[in-house]
Amino acid sequence: MKRREFMIMGSAAMAAPFLATRPAIAAEGGAPLPIPPLVDADGAQAIALTARKGQHTFLSGAKTPTLGYELDYLGPTLRVRRGRTARIDVGNRTDDEISAHWHGAQVPGDMDGGPQLAFAPGKTWSARFDVHHPAATLWYHSHVHGKTGPQVYHGLAGALLVEDPDAPDGLPATYGYDDIPLVVQDRSFDGAGRLVYDISGMALMGGFHGDTITVNGAIRPVAAVPKGLVRLRIVNGSNARFYDFAFEDGRRFHQVASDGGLLSAPVALMRLPLAPAERAEIVVDLSGDTAPLRLLSADIGQGMMGGGGMMGGGGMMGGGGAGAPLEVLTLTPQPPTKPGPATLPASLPAPPMDFGAPVRTRDFRLDMHAGSMVGTMFSRLTGRTGSIMGINGQSYDMGRIDASLRRAETELWRVSAPMMTHPFHVHGCSFKVVSRGGRPVDPATEGLKDVIAVDAGGAEILVRVDQLADKATPFMLHCHILEHEDAGMMGQFTVA
Repeated sequence: MKRREFMIMGSAAMAAPFLATRPAIAAEGGAPLPIPPLVDADGAQAIALTARKGQHTFLSGAKTPTLGYELDYLGPTLRVRRGRTARIDVGNRTDDEISAHWHGAQVPGDMDGGPQLAFAPGKTWSARFDVHHPAATLWYHSHVHGKTGPQVYHGLAGALLVEDPDAPDGLPATYGYDDIPLVVQDRSFDGAGRLVYDISGMALMGGFHGDTITVNGAIRPVAAVPKGLVRLRIVNGSNARFYDFAFEDGRRFHQVASDGGLLSAPVALMRLPLAPAERAEIVVDLSGDTAPLRLLSADIGQGMMGGGGMMGGGGMMGGGGAGAPLEVLTLTPQPPTKPGPATLPASLPAPPMDFGAPVRTRDFRLDMHAGSMVGTMFSRLTGRTGSIMGINGQSYDMGRIDASLRRAETELWRVSAPMMTHPFHVHGCSFKVVSRGGRPVDPATEGLKDVIAVDAGGAEILVRVDQLADKATPFMLHCHILEHEDAGMMGQFTVA
């Protein structure tokens, strides 16, 4: 079987032979942390969010071909407010079809931006949706079936912040100063400084892992932050990498929000595991610091094969990692120049979590292969049609509806992953986690979710969808290892 990689070469994801004569180059870090522009997307006029090709400087002296929304790489941070209407015109100036999925947002199916809503180069898709979601850190990315992995990898993603004017939280809130978005991704480069996206062999089975950590498009950057409370909104924007974040000095910090919004109270932690597409907001107290502080992650390794536990292991430098810790970024405390809160609030305006009793139960099994493993793997790696992943024994079919839900009815979903850990994502809603591996979960510390890492022990979640989705534009349920999603580990459901 021929080894393959995907690079930007005048298109979003053009296949090219592996360039063995161009070895990877050392990726230096330490540049200032870029802060994406903040754009309000709920004004009287629609904002433009145009996907385009660009060139981005990851490595000194090299211009890397990339994709981005409005920017050369990634996109601006979009901000919307609960109770208002988001207005976004998404244009396509790339060489391939794209979409814009509002990951985590509670929007109707025809505004969700999933695979059914992909549109061609030169076209524009107008998204208009009322914002019902509580205050939260969400994100957006392209979601074209079979192309999500390379498109997100090359830059079609960005942060999406929801504010609730009626529920002040008392947390640091000055964007880019003490309230900072961190889109964390792993990337690899060849000898010419181009992004390398290799999905041969284990990279297809375990998902693609880069060898260099970037934050907001910079390699292991340095962020100047005030001496005081600092809020970090962390988005795991990697294709497949699981992180286990902790500060180098082992200090405690507080988690204040998860995927779906605020927790009911700050939760003290020393480490923060995040699966692909999960988000968390944390607050770290730097009021007594003078020296730089590094944020690290255990090197979880590729694949997490065997259904190994992501969420229950030892400390970050102990049972959680497979190699030396990965440097994510460095915080350098500075004398404050703007006012901010001096203490954390004792409670937070968390969204309600009373889902009621479920009216039905569904089972979803995340399969590493559907049909003939040998034949479909050969097909995938040689570029012919074929799928090696599935849910409940069936690979994704855009023409098939896998479940039909009733609006505002609560269901219990039992999700299993026999072979390895998978981040399971449900569109159109936030769900409540009931149990992991047969053990009950404390909703106060878990919060509302839209992604859950499921291992061999399985998980139970309560799902209630309040938005409609018809057969033409259904919602997705899928593994958020993007290589698995592209290979067929995805289903779709309607809500009527």
